Amino acid sequence: MSDTSARVADSTGNWVDTRAPQWARPYLRLSRFDRPIGSWLLLMPCWWSAALAAGIAHEVRGLPLTIILFFIGAFVMRGAGCTWNDITDRDLDDKVERTRSRPLPSGQVTTKQALVFMIAQALIGLLVLLQFNRFAVLTGIASLLIVAIYPFMKRITWWPQIVLGLAFSWGALMGFAVTFGRIDVTALVLYAGAISWVIGYDTIYAHQDAEDDALIGIKSTARLFGAHTHQALILFYGLAVMLIGVALASGDARWPAWLGLTAFAVHLAWQIVRLRINDPELCLRLFKSNRDAGLLLFAGLLADAVMRAA
Repeated sequence: MSDTSARVADSTGNWVDTRAPQWARPYLRLSRFDRPIGSWLLLMPCWWSAALAAGIAHEVRGLPLTIILFFIGAFVMRGAGCTWNDITDRDLDDKVERTRSRPLPSGQVTTKQALVFMIAQALIGLLVLLQFNRFAVLTGIASLLIVAIYPFMKRITWWPQIVLGLAFSWGALMGFAVTFGRIDVTALVLYAGAISWVIGYDTIYAHQDAEDDALIGIKSTARLFGAHTHQALILFYGLAVMLIGVALASGDARWPAWLGLTAFAVHLAWQIVRLRINDPELCLRLFKSNRDAGLLLFAGLLADAVMRAA
C-alpha cells in the first residue's frame, strides 16, 4: 500500500492534507471531504425544496432541524456516492492524470476497505433519513438506484450528466416529502429545474478531463458539445431558471424568492460569459462557484418562507 499522506493531484493544500490524522486521510479523500463542493451542490436542491415547502405550508418551526439534517445527510451520502464511484472507476482513474492519485488507484486503500467505508457512510445517511416520515424515508431510499448506476453511464452514453442530475437533484423532492408526506407538481418542476442546472455545471466540470476522456473513450456532454458549450449552457441554465420560476409561481412565492432567483440567474449568466473551455483551472473555479449561485436562491426562498409564516 502506498503512502497515505500522498496528496490527490486536483485537491491540495486543504485541511485533510494538513490537519487530519494520517490514517484517516485516504478515507476522507474517498468521501471528498478535502473538496466538499460536491456535497454543497447536492445539498442546494434539498434546502431549496425545504424552504419552498415551508413557505407553502406557512410553517417554519420545523425548518431549522430539517436544514441541519439535510446538511448532514448530503455530506455523508455524497461521500458514500463518491466512494462507490471511485470503486467502479478505479481502473479508469488510473489512466487520467487528474485522478490517478486518488486513494484507490494509488493504492492508499484497498477495494475491500473502500466498500466497508461506503457502507458505514450509507448507514449514517440512513440514520438521518429515519428522522423523517415514512414517505420521505422511502423517497430517499429510491434515489439509491440512480446513484448505483451513475458511474457506468459515461461508458455507454454521451449524456451521463443527465443521470448525475437525476441523483444530485433528488433533494428537490425531499423537502416536499418531509413537509407534506407527498410529492406534487411544484416539487417535480423544481426537480426538473435542478436537473437542468446540474447538466450545465457538470458540463463545465467535465471540460477539465475532455482530452483524457477522449483518449480512454469516456463520454460526456463536455465532449459532445465541444465548441458549442456556451450555446448549450444558455439552453440548460435558461431552462433551470425558467423551470424554477414555474415552481415558485406554482408555490405562490413572494418577492424575496423572486429576488433570489434573479440573483441565481445573473450568476449563471456570469459563468457563461466567463467560461473558456480550454482553461481547466477556470472551469474548476466556475464549477465551484455554483455553490454561491445555489445559496443566493436559497437565501431568497428562506426569506420568503419566514415572511409567509409571520
